[in-house]
Amino acid sequence: MSGKTNIRSAAREARQDRIRFHIQGTTERPRLCVFRSNKHIYVQVIDDSCGNTLAAASTLSPDYRQAHGPKPAKEAAALVGGLIAARCLEKGIKKVVFDRNGFIFKQGGTLAILAEGARKGGLDF
Repeated sequence: MSGKTNIRSAAREARQDRIRFHIQGTTERPRLCVFRSNKHIYVQVIDDSCGNTLAAASTLSPDYRQAHGPKPAKEAAALVGGLIAARCLEKGIKKVVFDRNGFIFKQGGTLAILAEGARKGGLDF
């Protein structure tokens, strides 16, 4: 690993700690946590009060893979956002708190597109 990678991951972890200090998922409003790797996008809805994952979706989910196959990152983000929204609505979850997990949220970026897909799917945050 190069030094630049270590600096980037350390900076993301510092941002993650600052965000997590302010954001906490409750039973009424669970936390929608996003992780983005170089190849895949993972989303979880977490109730921090009891430490349970209520719903999850990713580009590795069998539902996603059978229906859509490999897609560019931004298209995949919109589809995963819609998939997590559908899974949350099945369980009666309508309001969530968005946790970007230290990743940069910029206009037109992967996280913004994922958030928009989840909002179009019916989640409120």
